Amino acid sequence: MIKQEIKDKDLLEHLGRIHKDEMTMFVMADGQFRGAFFNGTRLVNQMRAQHNLGILETMILGQAMLCAAMLIPTMKGREHLTFRYDTNGPAAGFSVEADSTGYVRGFLLQDRIPIEKPLENWDLAPFLGEGTLTVSRIGEGMKAPQVGTVEIMYKNIAKDLAWYFLQSEQIHTAFNTSIQFDKEGRVIGAGGMFLQHVPEAGGKSKISAQTENSGAEDKKTAEEDLIRRAENAFRAMPSIGKWFSDGGDMEDVIYGLFREFNPTAVLNRDIIFDCPCSTETFAEHIRHLPKAELEDIIAHDPDPLEVVCHCCGSRYEIKKSMLK
Repeated sequence: MIKQEIKDKDLLEHLGRIHKDEMTMFVMADGQFRGAFFNGTRLVNQMRAQHNLGILETMILGQAMLCAAMLIPTMKGREHLTFRYDTNGPAAGFSVEADSTGYVRGFLLQDRIPIEKPLENWDLAPFLGEGTLTVSRIGEGMKAPQVGTVEIMYKNIAKDLAWYFLQSEQIHTAFNTSIQFDKEGRVIGAGGMFLQHVPEAGGKSKISAQTENSGAEDKKTAEEDLIRRAENAFRAMPSIGKWFSDGGDMEDVIYGLFREFNPTAVLNRDIIFDCPCSTETFAEHIRHLPKAELEDIIAHDPDPLEVVCHCCGSRYEIKKSMLK
């Protein structure tokens, strides 16, 4: 990927000194929940620079990117995932990818979203419309991806992704994303939180111990109460984008918000906006076009060819000598 220069780099470096971009993964309630808290301020700024996005486009694709990043903790081993939103609204949707190595990339299906009047709030529902949400995963050694699709329910990216997990995998999951702009339209804070119930995780839980001599109905009731209390704590999360723009600390939120569940941070890792594309990658794709098509390109197209990676916005110049 060719990295585009981020505007307001001094501001971003200042924010980075307050708290670096990273993801903190945690477990709680004796392993019955897993979660992640992610500062993605630099990631969203890099994404915006790569695709040269306006404020509305940054908000939509940025939220999608943050959600994709928070899907990385759900991956098993070497895995690649695509999260796609197809709608009949003005935004049309997006396609974003996340890789277990720690990078995300993606693009909007409608590069410039039409707006009839100035935005009055950050409700994205009028731009998303009806449609479908699809998640496809492919792991190491798999010949074909595992694909799941649900109808869009809320016209809210985070809520619809949680709805996907409940419908497709029958797992209680929650996502919260936030992007904070300043008065000049700069992204000064961005991040997300993910929380997921892990049934039968970590052996015998406190609930299991308390109800092992009780009926199945009592155990179910106790589990539902635990999920309800965890969801209530999750909903109390302050605006994440503002939290990071104000210099808030990750552990203050994790250990404060979920203190009754005894959370434990287990891993910190870097998540970045990146793409494995390169000049040679695109040259190789062109070289493998049908012979007649390749000969026509060499004979009639300008030299060098200009190729744009739709996943990350990088522009490459490929000399025709590379295609022979």
